[in-house]
Order: sequence, then C-alpha cells, then structure tokens
Amino acid sequence: MNPVPEIVVVPHTHWDREWYLPFQRFRLRLVSLLDGVLDRMEADPRWRFTLDGQMAAVDDYLEIRPERRERVAALVAEGRLAVGPWQILHDEFLCSGENIVRNLELGTRRADELGGSMMVGYLPDQFGHCAQTPQILRLAGIEHACVWRGVPDRVRSHAFAWEAPDGTAIRAQYLPEGGYGNAASMFEEFGDGASLLPGRAAGFAEAMGGWYPRGGPLLAMYGADHTAPAADLADRVADAGTDMRLDTLAGYFAGEDPSVDGLLRVRGELRSHARANILPGVLSARIRLKQVMGRAERLVERYAEPLTALWYTGDARRFLDLAWRRLVEASCHDSVTGCGSDETAEQVAAHMAEAEQLGRAVCDLVTAELAVFVPLGAHAVFNPSPAPRTGLVTVDVPGDEPLVTGDGEPVLAQTLDVAPTVLDDAVHPASALPIVLERVYGRVLFGQEVRDWSVSRDDRTLTFHVTSRADTPFDIGDVRSALRDAEGEWRVRILADPRRTVAALVGVPALGLTSVRAGGSSAAVPNFVPVTASGNVLDNGLLRAEIRDDGTLGLRTPSGWAAEGVGRVVDGGDLGDTYNHAPPAADRLVSDPLTVRVEPVWTGPLIAAYDIVRTYRWPASGDFDRDARSEAEEDVTVTTRAELRVGEPFLRLSVTFDNRCDDHRVRLHLPLPGLAGSSFAEGQFAITERGLTAEGGFGERPVPTFPASGFVAAGGLAVLLEHVTEYEVTDGGRELALTLLRSVGHLSRDRNAYRDQPAGPQLPTPAAQCRGERTVSFAVMPSGERPGPDVLRAADEFRHDLLAAAGYGPAGAPATPSREGLAITGDGVVMTSLRARDGWIEARITAQRDEPVTAVLRGAFTEADRVDLRGRPVLPLDVRDGTATLALRPWEIATVRLRR
Repeated sequence: MNPVPEIVVVPHTHWDREWYLPFQRFRLRLVSLLDGVLDRMEADPRWRFTLDGQMAAVDDYLEIRPERRERVAALVAEGRLAVGPWQILHDEFLCSGENIVRNLELGTRRADELGGSMMVGYLPDQFGHCAQTPQILRLAGIEHACVWRGVPDRVRSHAFAWEAPDGTAIRAQYLPEGGYGNAASMFEEFGDGASLLPGRAAGFAEAMGGWYPRGGPLLAMYGADHTAPAADLADRVADAGTDMRLDTLAGYFAGEDPSVDGLLRVRGELRSHARANILPGVLSARIRLKQVMGRAERLVERYAEPLTALWYTGDARRFLDLAWRRLVEASCHDSVTGCGSDETAEQVAAHMAEAEQLGRAVCDLVTAELAVFVPLGAHAVFNPSPAPRTGLVTVDVPGDEPLVTGDGEPVLAQTLDVAPTVLDDAVHPASALPIVLERVYGRVLFGQEVRDWSVSRDDRTLTFHVTSRADTPFDIGDVRSALRDAEGEWRVRILADPRRTVAALVGVPALGLTSVRAGGSSAAVPNFVPVTASGNVLDNGLLRAEIRDDGTLGLRTPSGWAAEGVGRVVDGGDLGDTYNHAPPAADRLVSDPLTVRVEPVWTGPLIAAYDIVRTYRWPASGDFDRDARSEAEEDVTVTTRAELRVGEPFLRLSVTFDNRCDDHRVRLHLPLPGLAGSSFAEGQFAITERGLTAEGGFGERPVPTFPASGFVAAGGLAVLLEHVTEYEVTDGGRELALTLLRSVGHLSRDRNAYRDQPAGPQLPTPAAQCRGERTVSFAVMPSGERPGPDVLRAADEFRHDLLAAAGYGPAGAPATPSREGLAITGDGVVMTSLRARDGWIEARITAQRDEPVTAVLRGAFTEADRVDLRGRPVLPLDVRDGTATLALRPWEIATVRLRR
C-alpha cells in the first residue's frame, strides 16, 4: 500500500457577511466563532487559522471586541492567523474593475496594519472569475491564486497557469473534490471519530492523488459556511497516525513554487459550468441593485475623485474613503448579487445609496468652490472624460438670450421646458398676511430666493419677485413694517424671473472646465447637422431611426449599415430563484403588443425623441403545480423612449414599465445586422470574446447568459450600457437579448429545473419579484465585426454625461474661461481612475485592444512615475513640456502618478 502523502490541513471558515440572514445577525455568530477560535489559538501554539481571505470579518469582529485587537495582531504577526488580502470576497462581474483594485488595496492595507497580509489571491466562492484577475493580482505583488468555481474541464491538475489577456500568468491552485470544503467531512464525529480519521485521510489522499501528478503536499481545506473547526482539532491531527499538519493557506503556499513553467495555460475568464455551479442567474436577480451599484461607482470613480484631484483646494479624502468602503462592501458575492434575503437586499441597497450620496456630496463640495468664480445665472461645466468632447448639458438659464461659453464662443441651445413665471396669485384678508409671510424662510419663497418686493396700498397688492439665486439685500422685517395697519383684502403675487430649461451643446477640454452663460449676441454658430423628428422618424445625419407599426425600430446609416426589429419586448416565465433562471416546461412567451402608439417628445435641433407606448397582456404569475404560467393575466404598458442627440452615433433607448407580475423574465431583443459567431463584452479592464454556448458538465444547465458592463457587441451591433447587464446571443447568432427584469420568489428552490443542487435555503423572497415601476436605459450603435475605439469612446461618453453646476459669483462678472485638467490619448486607451493620493495625482489606464499602443498623458505636471497597484514606484517616466508617454502591451493595466 502506497504511503499517504503529506496532508496540509487548513482550518478556516467561509464567512458570508450577509446572505440568508442580514449582516448583524450573521455578525453575532461571527463574534462567537472567533472568540472561541482565538482562545484556542492562544492556549495551543499548534493552532493555525485562515480567516477567509477577507478583512471584513476581522473589522466586523474588532468593532465589537476592540480590546482584542492586539491579541489578533500578535497572531497575525506570528503567521498563525492569516488575514487579507481582500477587504471582501467580491463578485468579480458585478462591480467595476476599479472596485476590485480598491478592494485589494483596502484589504492589504488593513491586513498590513495588523501585522501582514496573506499574499494569496484567495477566491474560493466567487461565481466565476473575470479575465484580468491574474494581472490585477500580479500588479499587487501576489503570485498565487486559489479558485474553485468556473474552472474549465480541461484542467486536470491541482495547479494551472491562469493567464490574463495581456499575457500575465499566475500560478492558480484549483480546489477539486468539494472546493473550499474539500476536507470538511474528514473530522466529522460519527461514532469513534479518532479511529475513523486515518481511513478518512487515506480516502482523501486517494481522491486527491490524481490531481497532484507531480506529487507534493495535498491541500485539505477544513471549513464550511459559518462554521468553526473542532475544538480538539490540533490533538486529532497530532494523533492521526499519518503525515498531517495544520497550517494557514499562506503557510501552504510558502512551500509552493510560483513558477508556471510546464503548467496547463488557461487564458481569460473562468465561467465554465464543468466542475461547479456558477449560478449565472445572479446577474439578473434584483436588477435595481445592479443599477444603483453602477450609478454609485460612476459617480465616485469618474466625477468625485477626478474633480477633487484636479480642481479642489481642500481635502475630501475621508469622504471618498468612506464611499469606497461602502462600494467595496456592497460588492460582496452574496450582496450585489441579490441572492440574499429581502432584509439583506434592503441593507445592501442602502449601502450603495450611501456611497452614491457621498460621491454626490463631494461633487457638490468641489463645484461649490468652483461656482464662486462663475456669475449668477451662469453654469460651470465639467468634462469627466480624459479627451476633449462636445456634448449636451441640461441647465436652467434666465430669459431667452443666446448662450456663450466663458471664452465668448456662441453655444447652441434647445429649449426643453419653460418654467412658470406666476407661482401664486391669491387674495387674503389682511388678518392672514402675517401667516402668509411665514412662507418666507430667510429669503427663500416657493423654492427660490426673493430678489425684490413691493407693496401697493392703492390696489392692496403685495408682490414678491423671486429668482433661482439673488444677490440683493432682503429683510422680511421690512415687508412686515410696510404692511403694518393693513386692512381689507390683499392680493399676494409671487412672480418668478423668466427661466428656461435648455439642452446646450458645449465643448469642454479633457477632464477640464468651461462655463456657459446667457447674454451672448446672435452671432452665427458653427455649421452643424441638426436632429429632426418627423413622421415617426428620427435623424441626426449619422443615424436614422424609423418607428415601425409594431413599435420596433429600423436603424440606418448613410454608409448602408442597417438593423431591423430593434426593441422587441419578450416576456417569458421563470420558476427559478435568485441563482438560476428556470422557465416552466409549458412556457408561454408574449412578444406581440395589443396596441401601439407613438407620442412626440422633442423635435430638435439638438435632441429629438419619441415615446413608443405599447400595451401587453402578461401572465400574472407562475403556476408551480402545472409547471406553467398562470391563466390569470395583467395589462402592462411598456414605454420606450427613443432619442437621438446631435453628433452622437448612437440611439438612446429607455424602457419603462410598471411590473405587476410575478415569476417571469422580461428581455429586450435586438436582431443583429450580421450573423454572430461570438459576442464581445466590456468589463473589468478588458473586452471579453465569448462563444454562443457555455461549457457544461456539472449539475447545472450551462445557459449562455453572460455579463457586460460598458457595452456588448455582436453581429455588427453594439449596445452601450449604464450598469452590468445580463445578455444572450440567441437564435443561432441572429439576435441579441438583454434582460430588463427577472422576477422570482425564492432565494433558492430545492427543485430547480436548471440546477441539481440547492444553492441555499429555500427562503421566500417576495421583494425579489421586483414589483413596481422599472426603467432601464442603454444605447444602440453600429459596430464592426469587432468593436473598436469608436465603441469604447461612445460607451464612455454615454455613461458619463457632462456635469453642470450653477454659478454663485457676482451677477455680471465675466464667466470662467475653459481650462484643461489632464488629457490621456491613445487608440483603445481607457482611463478607469483619477485620484489624489499621497501628494500625487494617480491615473489608472488600460489598453483595451489587441495591439500595442502608446498612451500620452498631457497636463500641468513636471514629474511622473509608473507605480504598482499598491502605489509603490516601479519606473520613472520622462516628462517633457508637461507630456509623458507610456508604451502599453495589448490589454495592459498601468498606474501612473503625476506631480503638479
């Protein structure tokens, strides 16, 4: 009989911070678990423990037990307690790439504060892994990854070389035969546990032996969800009678060669169903969470941080740190996924909203400082893109005068709305006037500021003139004095200054500022092709959209590109759960509207739009007894706004409906101009090409639904996205389907037609039916066979509108001229982050293309370095006349710091 190889037992707990129970209820269990583990570790030096690769569990514990911090730090420093490198075990597809980097940055920093981070990319339970994870880990100085779900069938060894799109390869440890709990049953006590252990160890070694063709110690992960190791574990291991030892995960990898020579190479993302469930339905469960997450990330990443870094004289770092803490926590693989209880989902949404509020507050802080130099009635405008752009910004302006920039250039504008000038006109008895005057708070009346007032005793009239912001003196006491001894009935009028809401076409430098004000002349503006809306047709010279009788759209370009049937809404049944979509056996798809009408919204020349209003009759719920959809039905109105803007090569679409039904999935279908053999999805620093099928092999239906963040393209059509969206290329490559809504009523169903195993407890989640009004927005544009820089640029501009802030400076003062912040150029070069860090400005860029490219950074800086993801210098860059260049490999991620 062959001797049992050495078994390295790694005691751990997999800690879902919030899942089928909300955070605080799980934390109470965490505190109890760690109290016991730490006591045993201090009492017995043989003990080792790995705290799940995430610092959140440590922070959550120490918030309740702050007196134990030094004891925890001592165990970390000794190497007996492994913590980090992540702050949270995130879902890699449902957050931005920058969120992943900040997660790793925060986790390693917090772990280092306690004595040192575990330098292992431990990713034990994520529902698949994004393509750039190997490069992210390597750029942070991490040489080993440890994964379970998503590993393809061709991996037949415990170790393989996981390669990022740029060619960076990292040694990845696969966790076969049960994942992070592959040794969980080894120490279970049934009868005489001590006598059973040698046999169990031998069985474990036999099962694992085939995965270790080169020999070496076997990795035995002893732990499970929310469980503590046996109290006498150290004694059991010592008495096992076999070559077995306790260690941390970091200790195990300390003896492993990080070289990838001779290992099977697996390139890109890991989303195979071959060896474990990857639970793809989380992409579309509780879509509102994905929307809020995307909105909050954009606000912090592309507005608050760049504004602070380039244009703020103060320090907003603590607010931004708190925003990132909330975003990172919400990215947890049982949080943003929506696969928790209703209570958990509410708490996660609140954290995301708090991050968004912090981002917006920082934007307000910075723009308020800038607005001091912009006169009343004018607006400061910020460009969040690292290239100059001309785009539309919606602002309120006084009167009907033409607009100009701070440079004196004329600005095209289209009136979208005209505010009423008479806000109130009523007659009151004199005795009621003191109460009427209580409407004035300071100088604010009906949401505006009092600019002027008058009292006419001849006709007993009190008139207030209000405006958005006034700079004239005002004292309500003067009004009261003027009305002293008033008798009879008085007319009280509140009149607002004329005010229009306009869409203004403004050019703004890269990451820079300009201003817009009324008062220009009627000077000619540059030639432009206006947008028109006539006869159910939208046209801006770049794209023509015709609304068909069934409510779908036909799209054309002057070059001959065409797509028909765009925007078909299809409703189908879903008897699955938050983890897996599962249509009923007797499904009934509804795609034909009962009625269609078209309503004009704007007719140009800068924005033109129609509302396409379609009514449907959808089944009211699922019928689980018949494995079908209910006979009862609900009438549902779906409104699709189709909008073209001047100069934009894409059609904006926004779909709104009131969801009154349960147990169903609503998708938007877009027939493709050409037959697609694959799709291209942007997300997490890469564009990933995927086939039309998914690899199966385990007990889960390998449905080819995939995530996309910035855009998805297939068959000559690109769809620009506001948040992570689930998509599928259907009908043999002829059509693209986007999930608008998925309504289910259980966290997990024990019997799910698309999954053999339960994914969690069968817990009712009525809020996951997502009833109420839902709106999803995106844009459609022509694309080549493979999406190029034009799609990247369009996706960036679609997701990041120009930002305007009302001026507070003296009326009549000159408007602020245009100023450039930082320009970053290079075909396919994308900026994902710009922030102030340790006295520098730090920019993160990636080359999202298959060829090498040179990135050029231009701004008011004199010094530049390339740094790693932890901010440590790697390579000084040559700076000449405020310009630095950086050669990038295809798909390379680079971080550059600049000194102004």
